[in-house]
Order: sequence, then C-alpha cells, then structure tokens
Amino acid sequence: MKFYAVARGRKTGIFTSWPDAERQVKGFAGARFKSFKTKQEALAFLADPADTASTCSTKNLSDTPKKRKNGRRQQAGHEYPENAVMVYTDGGAIGNPGPGGYGVVFETGETFSGGFNLTTNNRMELLAVIVALEALEGETRPICLHSDSRYVVNGINKNWAKAWKRRGWKKSDGTPAMNPDLWQRLLNLLPGLNIRFIWVKGHAGDPLNEACDHLANSTARMSGLPDDTGYLKSRIDSR
Repeated sequence: MKFYAVARGRKTGIFTSWPDAERQVKGFAGARFKSFKTKQEALAFLADPADTASTCSTKNLSDTPKKRKNGRRQQAGHEYPENAVMVYTDGGAIGNPGPGGYGVVFETGETFSGGFNLTTNNRMELLAVIVALEALEGETRPICLHSDSRYVVNGINKNWAKAWKRRGWKKSDGTPAMNPDLWQRLLNLLPGLNIRFIWVKGHAGDPLNEACDHLANSTARMSGLPDDTGYLKSRIDSR
C-alpha cells in the first residue's frame, strides 16, 4: 500500500488511493503532494513539505525515540519505559473562539482528527487527549502522551483538574473552572492506564508534533463542521 500525502490541495491529508488524492490536486494551482511507502513518512512530509530530506526515510525523524544501552528509550531529555506507546496530540481554534480542530498522531502512524465550527484552543487540546486515550482503552503498556498545551499537561501533572472537581469545578479563587465537561471525560479515562503526560514545545521542529498541528489546522478549515455542544452550553450558562 502507498500513502499519498497532500500538503496543498482542495483537501489536505493522507490518502491511500491515488484517485482520491488526484482529485485534491489535479488542476489545483500550486498543489504539493507526494507518495510514500509508510504513513510515518507521509506524516513527516505534511509536517514540513518544504523539507525534502524528510521525504526520504523515517530515520530522518531525529526526534523519534531511540534505544539506549540500558534498554530504555530517550527523546528530548526524557527517558521512556521499554515498549511504551508514544502518542502526540494538538488542538487549536482559529480566532479562539472560532472554527477549531484537533489532531492525534501515534508513533506507529495511526492518526485521528476532528473539529467544530465554533470552539476554543483549550477545548481542542483537551479533546485531542481524550480521543487518544479512548483509542487506548484497556492498554496495559506504559503510555507517553505528548502535548504542547501547558493547560492540559499541568492540569493533570499538577492535579489542577482533580482540585477543581473537588471544589465543584471552581478554582481556588472561587471562579468557575473552564471546560468541566471535557476535564471530567479525561479524568474518567485515566484509571487503569499507566500514562505520563509530557509537555513539548510547539512549532519547534518535532515531526510528530508538527503533524498533529497540521491535522488540527487543516480540519479547522474544513466546511460543514458540527457544533461543539459543550462549548455552546457553557456560553449559555455564563450569561
């Protein structure tokens, strides 16, 4: 199977058949696309289509975890357990609030994306994590989840979300904690999982983070996105 990555066309993303990909680029001025043998190579191309080196081999993904002599993996200053599931998430909204999307990329190549016609950056960051963990329900291996959202990572690692929940979804100053519907969904997914939340710097050249960003942004620009009912309800409740 080949993977056809369309970085610029009527619809961007990865396609598994040439006729589908061709419809996105044929007659489209400035179209940019390329075929690959692996999905990971296609993702690297989408993350940086101007970087021709990234289209040659997955070994060019210099931030991909590597084996160490002690049997553990290391990436960007972090050590990972053997056989860890590596997943990256990202989300954002154009205008914030505005049309938004999220992206999830596993090191193995699986991807998930989605979006809404009106939402916020933080909601999409949270939803990306939720979608990733829903896909990992019942996973017994260690999970290393990477996000460039300090809001999400600190919300779990510093127990902000649990504290907000204990106070009835209030912050320490008594003001409402935002996005309780998504935080509750996320907290419900954590029991039973061996998971680490790791913050990564966004737009810093990490191929999988950049691929997530591309998925999120391209989805946010799609037409016909559904309503984010949780966000709409929060606006009504705050009036």
